[in-house]
Amino acid sequence: MRFGIFVLAGRFPGQDDEQALTRSLDAVVRAEEAGFDDAWIAEHHFMSYGVCPSAITFAAHALGRTSRITLGTAVSVLSTVHPVALAEQAALLDRISGGRFRLGVGRGGPWVDLEVFGTGLPRYEHGFAESLDLLLDCLRRDHVSADGEHFAFREVPMVPRPADGQPPVTVACTSRATVEQAAARGLPMLLGMHAGDDEKAGLVEHYARAATEAGRDPRGVPHVAAVLAQVGEDRRHAEHQLRAAMPGWLADGLRGYVPVDGRPYTPRDPVAYTDLLCSLHPVGSPADCAGRLRESIDRTGIEHVVMLVEGGGTRERTLANIDRLGTEVLPLLRDA
Repeated sequence: MRFGIFVLAGRFPGQDDEQALTRSLDAVVRAEEAGFDDAWIAEHHFMSYGVCPSAITFAAHALGRTSRITLGTAVSVLSTVHPVALAEQAALLDRISGGRFRLGVGRGGPWVDLEVFGTGLPRYEHGFAESLDLLLDCLRRDHVSADGEHFAFREVPMVPRPADGQPPVTVACTSRATVEQAAARGLPMLLGMHAGDDEKAGLVEHYARAATEAGRDPRGVPHVAAVLAQVGEDRRHAEHQLRAAMPGWLADGLRGYVPVDGRPYTPRDPVAYTDLLCSLHPVGSPADCAGRLRESIDRTGIEHVVMLVEGGGTRERTLANIDRLGTEVLPLLRDA
């Protein structure tokens, strides 16, 4: 089993961007000290939901502040970045970190980001497979060229090369179509917090069928599950901490998702979403959290779990949460 943290760098009410980013960076450093295996960084644009616009840049800085823990992007959005540029950066971090970098990629959404960065709605709607294949080619081959719908260029050498073939690539999956694309390429999935155990288990089963149909063995693929985790004296205390902080952050943050083409979009109700996450994930006493994590691992078969630890909102609560997870929850799981 592997256990990591997941940080969003969300700007909670009363905070500025520096406080949000510093809290997340300090969380990574503390997670290494607390015995976590990895830390995953989210990427968002033009919103307070998460004020980190480049997960790979954040990961590079965090790698320099740590010595053991693996850093991952959750995720770098392929619809708004050139796959060759992302592959170059991933190979660079793989080399200078001694293999402590893991690249997570996703399709993103139909948001105004596509307009601002000039990639356009077609890259989101039709270009993910082409972007993903080009990214993988860049990480696997010494030379690459392209002659596709979205990318066309002459052959160029890829430098630097990853140390051992390629850094691991994980694909965020929220739809069965994306699950099938990951399965066809033998890439592990990253499944988000919005999904409960039953939904995650269903996507793992769908992945296995799609991988088998594509001629790949689905056994042993290291999928990753994201959860919300909050330790308190008991469940009531832990939920109180989250309900006091998260709705204010979500109310403003989720309004940052602006569709590029005027399609209807209704943000989640922040109180209801907080309640949903509390009901789905490890929230409560150390024993509660460990038991809930064991149940989730047993139900989904996913043995790599990354935990959103910033739900309490402040730096102090975040670091205290990491400390308790590391000293009081992880030992219960590792010993079992």
